[in-house]
Amino acid sequence: MKKTLLYNRKSYPFLNPLFLYRGKKCRTSVKKLNTKITKPLTDPRTFSHTCSGCLPQLLKYSVMLYLTLSLTTGVSGTAIELRANFMRLLSRPMWALYQYHVDYKPPMESRRLRSALLFQHEETLGKAHTFDGAILFLPNKLRNAETVLCSETRNGEKVEITVTLTNELPPSSPVCLQFYNILFRRILRILNMQQIGRHYYNPDDPFNIPQHRLTIWPGFMTTILQYESSIMLCSDVSHKVLRSETVLDFMYSLRQQCGDQRFPEACTKELVGLIILTKYNNKTYRIDDIAWDHTPNNTFKKGDTEISFKNYFKSQYGLDITDGNQVLLVSHVKRLGPSGRPPPGPAMLVPEFCYLTGLTDKMRADFNIMKDLASHTRLSPEQREGRINRLISNINRNGDVQNELTTWGLSFENKLLSLNGRVLPSERIIQGGRAFEYNPWTADWSKEMRGLPLISCMSLDNWLMFYTRRNADVAQSLLQTLNKVSGPMGIRMQRAVMIEYEDRQESLLRALQQNVARETQMVVVILPTNRKDKYDCVKKYLCVDCPTPSQCVVSRTISKPQALMTVATKIALQMNCKMGGELWSVEIPLRQLMIVGIDCYHDTAAGKRSIGAMVASLNQGMSRWFSKCVLQNRGQEIIDALKGSLQGALKAYLKYNNSLPSRIIVYRDGVGDGMLQSVVDYEVPQIMQSIKTMGQDYEPKLSVVVVKKRISSRFFARIDGKIANPPPGTVIDTEVTRPEWYDFFIVSQAVRFGCVAPTHYNVVFDNSGLKPDHMQRLTYKLCHMYYNWQGIVRVPAPCQYAHKLAFLVGQSIHKEPNMNLDDFLYYL
Repeated sequence: MKKTLLYNRKSYPFLNPLFLYRGKKCRTSVKKLNTKITKPLTDPRTFSHTCSGCLPQLLKYSVMLYLTLSLTTGVSGTAIELRANFMRLLSRPMWALYQYHVDYKPPMESRRLRSALLFQHEETLGKAHTFDGAILFLPNKLRNAETVLCSETRNGEKVEITVTLTNELPPSSPVCLQFYNILFRRILRILNMQQIGRHYYNPDDPFNIPQHRLTIWPGFMTTILQYESSIMLCSDVSHKVLRSETVLDFMYSLRQQCGDQRFPEACTKELVGLIILTKYNNKTYRIDDIAWDHTPNNTFKKGDTEISFKNYFKSQYGLDITDGNQVLLVSHVKRLGPSGRPPPGPAMLVPEFCYLTGLTDKMRADFNIMKDLASHTRLSPEQREGRINRLISNINRNGDVQNELTTWGLSFENKLLSLNGRVLPSERIIQGGRAFEYNPWTADWSKEMRGLPLISCMSLDNWLMFYTRRNADVAQSLLQTLNKVSGPMGIRMQRAVMIEYEDRQESLLRALQQNVARETQMVVVILPTNRKDKYDCVKKYLCVDCPTPSQCVVSRTISKPQALMTVATKIALQMNCKMGGELWSVEIPLRQLMIVGIDCYHDTAAGKRSIGAMVASLNQGMSRWFSKCVLQNRGQEIIDALKGSLQGALKAYLKYNNSLPSRIIVYRDGVGDGMLQSVVDYEVPQIMQSIKTMGQDYEPKLSVVVVKKRISSRFFARIDGKIANPPPGTVIDTEVTRPEWYDFFIVSQAVRFGCVAPTHYNVVFDNSGLKPDHMQRLTYKLCHMYYNWQGIVRVPAPCQYAHKLAFLVGQSIHKEPNMNLDDFLYYL
């Protein structure tokens, strides 16, 4: 099988104009050609400023570019003007990066000495250079392919340096792209931004939230890549949440809470795995261990002398350690030592100088903390665009930054990218033989569907409700309200068997074991609190040992009478679809189609073992689903058992429809850019093998789409004279897409606050013959089909279902669910 992406433009060398055309006029023509092409340009007069030598290739390029774009871009929908958080990187004409290999005679081991000796010849090499100890990059070509330089060390030793040209790199080469990113990180440092992890933050402009002892550093996450028409910088706003308390403060309060005996165990449990920041050097570390036998009075070897941690911090940073008895933290350094030697050993950190970062689960559950944080971090489209424009202004106004860019012959466009998108038509929701329109700008369509019968309803004849004595009144109110709301939806509900249990985990488990039988259709459990262990106990028993659909409800959720009708309606909907009922649908014209969703989750309780989940549609309306979950080795992202899972899905489809699907579309979530080829090389063959097991003559059309949510791309629209979020259904498939991919963005949701995040789709394998319009419309339709929310979700429903299944198994069950539940949405 061919192991290349289907629409990979790298397969056609002449589709990369920067590779071929060295002349200024020719490249200008190609740039214009790239920006807007609606038909093949075969008239030579179109390229009046093009030299005759390049004209045949340019005409050929025009035709092939049109054909390729027509395979990867759609045309349906209403046009909309957008701005994106991208800036073009501009370079002087004929720009290239020259790579040189540097040799020393006699050999020099010290990288610092190598650099010092080489840059004694700045008049020959020029001011702009990047050197890693062996490879030198210059923006200008030296006169000779081999240049011999003579230097002298402080000791008077003569050193001969040979600089040899090894490569001339065009602007779009991978090495150049890597160089651009390194150069931009240098620019951010010039702007006094500090690197924490992968991103850069501004410590000079913090947002303080003193009531919660939190500080927010604003910053940016940036990347420079080759896009459709040009090389561009993508920059998005990022925030780093720092806690004002040090690790030592946290240890003091923890000791007071749990006492001296339990303190070491509790401290290890709470701290190991956390990321901390040392403000004296603005570096982040992961706490891997606690050295209970080390204090700041211990010594370590610095060069040839022994020095205590206390004296080291005083001499190096001017910091005084107040508690000489505090234990030290251990962080294992992953980077290699000098010249590729083993790591220098673990870093020993003083808790007094280490600041906690991020939020605890307790903080995330605190409404006031999250509300105050959101006021600084949840930016509107206008605020987000303003922050990015301020970064552009700082780059253009700063003299040092401009000198750095000018010496390399580079510059950034002083405005954000403008581009065109398309808004797909809104979908009609089909429910119970009726179809209704909804307003895509609203959060959901719960009002429109109220009072309408569902597509199919499962009658509740034998079901149980478990509650504690304290929640008896709440349980009765819920039962009455469920009976009231179920009738209009078409759900026939008999009275539940009410079972009281004591407020203890073992009592709840015993009650389940004694009362849940094979004929039980549904179990509803009212939990007094949201404690995870009780929820896990219910799900583990009812998903593995005694396969029965279940619904857990926290008593506080149903304790407000004014909200009980709304909550009970959602509970009734969940109970119905968990038993096999169908709620609503959208019109999907493709026949004999099976949609597959795949996702992974890493189970931290089982040593980060990977949970792979696969969900597949069983009917035309995409309202019935087959699901399978498999447990994999630690940290494994690719789904090894995909072959068996998909085979089971095809058999279930055959049983349900008396025929196999003629078209299969797989949406694969949880894959980064670096793993795209692995999906093509590893997962696609498994899919093909699964298909072959159903019969030699069975050859359905197949598409594999990688879904990415964690992206930096943001889009802004001007609506009624204001910067706003693009409307739901906005598709972007030009300018900011990648030239070697068949990809597109969809803004599927409407958000009340903040900036909407698009989802990136990349079709890595496709022999279906579907047009881009069809693929985009189908993807947007599937975002309406998630039964846990009466509205549009950010990703297609099968991806969200697969995520929910993998999350449930990884968080609560830690085992493969019972196969009797494969045909139900029991994990909602």
